[in-house]
This record gives sequence, structure tokens and C-alpha cells, in this order.
Amino acid sequence: MQNIPYGIANFRKLRLENNLYIDKTRYIELLERKGYNYVLFLRPRRFGKSLWLSTMWHYYDEYYSEEFEQLFGDLYIGKHPTKLRNNYKILFMEFSGIEIDNIESVRLRVNNKVKRAVSRFLRRYKFSDVAMGKIERCELAEDILEEFLALVADEKIYLLIDEYDHFANAILAEDMARFMEIVGKGGFVRSFYEVVKTGAMLGVFDRIFITGVTPITMDSLSSGFNIAENISLEQDFNELCGFTEEELEYLLGQTIFKECEQIDRDVLREDVRRFYDGYVFNADADKRVYNATLINYFLKRFDYARCQYPYHLLDSNIATDYKKLMMLFGIGDREENYEVLKEFIIEGEVSGSIKDRYEIEEGFGRDDFLTLLFSLGFITIKDSLGSRFKFMITNYVIRHLYFNYFARELDRRVQLRLQSCMIEDMLYELATGGKIEPFVQELDRVIKHLANRDFMKFDEKHFKAIVLTLLSYAEFYYVKSENEVENRYPDIMLLRRKPYEEKIKYEYLLELKWAQKGEVEEKLRSGKDQVRTYLEMEEIRERKGLKAYVVVGSKHGVVMERVEE
Repeated sequence: MQNIPYGIANFRKLRLENNLYIDKTRYIELLERKGYNYVLFLRPRRFGKSLWLSTMWHYYDEYYSEEFEQLFGDLYIGKHPTKLRNNYKILFMEFSGIEIDNIESVRLRVNNKVKRAVSRFLRRYKFSDVAMGKIERCELAEDILEEFLALVADEKIYLLIDEYDHFANAILAEDMARFMEIVGKGGFVRSFYEVVKTGAMLGVFDRIFITGVTPITMDSLSSGFNIAENISLEQDFNELCGFTEEELEYLLGQTIFKECEQIDRDVLREDVRRFYDGYVFNADADKRVYNATLINYFLKRFDYARCQYPYHLLDSNIATDYKKLMMLFGIGDREENYEVLKEFIIEGEVSGSIKDRYEIEEGFGRDDFLTLLFSLGFITIKDSLGSRFKFMITNYVIRHLYFNYFARELDRRVQLRLQSCMIEDMLYELATGGKIEPFVQELDRVIKHLANRDFMKFDEKHFKAIVLTLLSYAEFYYVKSENEVENRYPDIMLLRRKPYEEKIKYEYLLELKWAQKGEVEEKLRSGKDQVRTYLEMEEIRERKGLKAYVVVGSKHGVVMERVEE
């Protein structure tokens, strides 16, 4: 079996070390044919952007001309090479890993990043020690780049910038004023990109390709860098990064299906689709794409000896990345943003628009926040009508992160003092010992802790959102909300998730009701009648260790009753 390239962003290493590779090189030809010279391409974190830049680097760099056949010969672009192949010197910069202690330290680290990138270029292409010395004497990123442009005035260079907004997003999440200080007029980020723009006007930067996550930083630069064409939402480039269904099928055929011939392929396909699928970046695109790094993680961590799923669906490194991005949820009006997140959790979808441009100095409204969630990969397009979209949460692992965030935000707002380890222990007892009472007691505590104003518009959907939020800590269950079973929709089902099947003794069906004053007994009766109809269904009768409960909430607390056949 070929190696699974989890975390590998170097195209040459990937190609020369027997790694599985999905050929995306047709997009090189497409970019040239469409005449894109200065490009901004945005995708969520860990989507394969860095590997794409490395692919372009190795294709266009004159330095790799003798390796062209070895690296590209069997790929699309190797069979259909363009006139620009191996035709440039490449200046590559990336801006990840910059700590944001204060503006001065950020400025220093950006300066160092730019100086190292330029010095690497000069060494690679055999420029003189005199040239190197001139760069060494410069301190500021924009001065380094200006000196560089003077040194390479007769060259035509392809400029590649990766993670252009990584540190800027981190600053924005903490302090919008500090963000505007670095990207606004006189800010060092704007000054740097003004010099990049000059390099393009002089013809030194013949082509530019920039990757990042959101357009906020670029939009905020205003006229400082207004030459880039943002191709992120174009239908033609929907699948540039990420894996399509067909590409996933190839990967599964080369890995799990090859090593585990007896595995139920349809079940595995459906599980992987539920975990990681759902991204679409243009409403007219006919294919949704999977996050490439998440798929490679699943394939890499799959237990091929026992043909079992990984215990964790999300790599801790990726989870950390996304949790950092969640800090951006506080931009603008935090209360308005919270209401949008709550609407996703309660309704499952939200309507809005994708903004063409951020103008955060003039405010940051609902559609701005939806556009941000879309850029970050927390939601995707479900449907559209004209410029209006219906958005939904992307997939199961993102939904899991959402609920974890919602729990922390709920805790922050009403001082619940939620302790994740304690909730996880309760859910473990629920799963292995059949003891639901501690969990219901914690739910009761949460409900009683809400203020009277929280109950003004409170209904069954809000109650369900809180239940699901607490249940999100149970990684060993599929937490299914209104999952269709024989044309009926139980509120919540907790079903064993692979590979925990043998350790989890009990599954659960929960029917939720919200009661006003004097309605508790009536809600319990109607809920039990409803559950009995579910228990008569063959698909539910066949489940081993299933326990069914009616859980009724009111402003006075929570009560439950078990329902048996």
C-alpha cells in the first residue's frame, strides 16, 4: 500500500516517496488559460492550500526543470505542459506561526519572515554576496522588498504567499482596533502589500498567487493592494482543493478497501460522508468536496490490522486550529453572533448572503458573520435563490466543534460552571452502566440556572439545543437529531459509533418536551405515547441495549420517565 500523505505539504517529497496523490494539476492550465495573473485563493484551514502552492512552485520554478518528467510526467500537466513551465524564479513567503504578543513583536517576526524568504531566493539563484549584504542591512519588511525589487529588476518572478492572513486573523479575533492599526493606512501590513503591488506594476512580479482563509485582511488593505482577483467562489475552482466523491473512492480503493476486503463498503462510505463531506464554494457547483487533511487523517489512523475506524474523528492539531479560529466569532456584536450560532443549532440552517467585500470599519453585521463562518469552513451552502443562500453546518465533526463552543459560550453567559470532564464521566456511566440519572440531574441544574429573561421565547427547540450541547461531549456515540426512522423522527438517538461498539452497552432514544406551567404530566403522557410508536418500529426493536426515555423540561427543572415496550 502506498503511503498516506497526512501533513505533507511538499509536492516533491510527496511525489518521490511513494505517497498517494490526487492529481489537481489541470488547474495550472486552467489558471493560465483564464488569464489570471494576480490571484487570491481562500479555503478553510487544513484544506490542502499549501500543497497546491508547492505544486505550482515545482511546476514553474526553473530550478526544477531537469526533474520535470520525474515530478509531473504521469500527471495531467505533464501530458499537457504550458509554455510557462519552469519559466520563473520563485519567491515564496508564508506567514504562519507568528505569535501575537504585541504589535512590535508581530512586526519583528514578519520582518524576519520576509528577510529569510528573500535571502533564500538570492542564495538559490546564485546572487552575489553584495546583494545578500544589501538585504541584511534592511530591517523592515517593506524596505527589504523594495531593495529586493531593485536587485532583481531584470527578472520575471512568480510570487507565492501562503497563509497571508494567519497572524492578522489572530489579531482581529483579539482586538479589531489593533487589526486596523496594522492593515490601515500607515500600517506595516498595508505598507508591505503596497510594495508587492509596485513589484507587479514594474513587471518584476509577473504572477502572484496568495492563499489564506478569509478575505478580511485583503479587503481591509483597500487601495494598498487592489490588483488581486479572488477566485475562491468561482465554480471552475470549486474542487481545486479538497477531494470529490470520485477522488475519495480512489483513495479508499487504494487503502481500506484493498486491505480490508470484508468491510461493508457502503456503510464506510456513508460514515465518511457524514464525518467529513459537505463543502461547496459555489452554489452552482455540482460536486461537494471533503476536507483533504481530514480524509488523510482518517485513512492514516485507520486500524488496518483489525479493520477498525480511528477512535477520534478529528486530529487534536486540527481541532486546535479550528478552536483558535472560533475566537473570530467574537468580531462585531458578540450577542448577534451568538444568536446566529444558536439559530444553526436549533433550526439546522440559516438564510443570508455572502458578502462581496468586508468593510469592517463601517460595521460587522449578520451577513458579514455568515460570510466569515462560510470562509472558515464552519458552514456551507445548502441551497440558493439569487443572492440569498441557505447555509447549513458542514458535517458531523464541525457540528461537534460547534456544540462544544456553544457549551463554553453558554457557560460564559450564565456562569454555569460547566466542567467537561465531569460531563464526560456522566456520559461514560450512561453508555456503560445505563445510568442516565446523573446526566439528567446536570441538565436540570443547567435549566434552573437560566434567568427568567432566557425563558421569554424558550421552547422545545431551545431545550433540545441545550440537551444536544451537553451530549456533544460523548465522542463514542453518534448523536442523531431527528434522524429519520421509517418515516418518523425521534428527537434524539444515541447510537454506538465505530470502533466503540463492544465497549458501549447501551443506546438511547430520547423524546424531548417543553412544558409551560401545569403541563408537565400532560407532556409526559403524550411523550410516552409517542415513544411507544417508535419502539414498535422494526429498525428500533432490533437495536441491542436500547433504552427509551421521555425528558420534559420546564422553567422549574427537568423530569424524565423510562418507556418500555
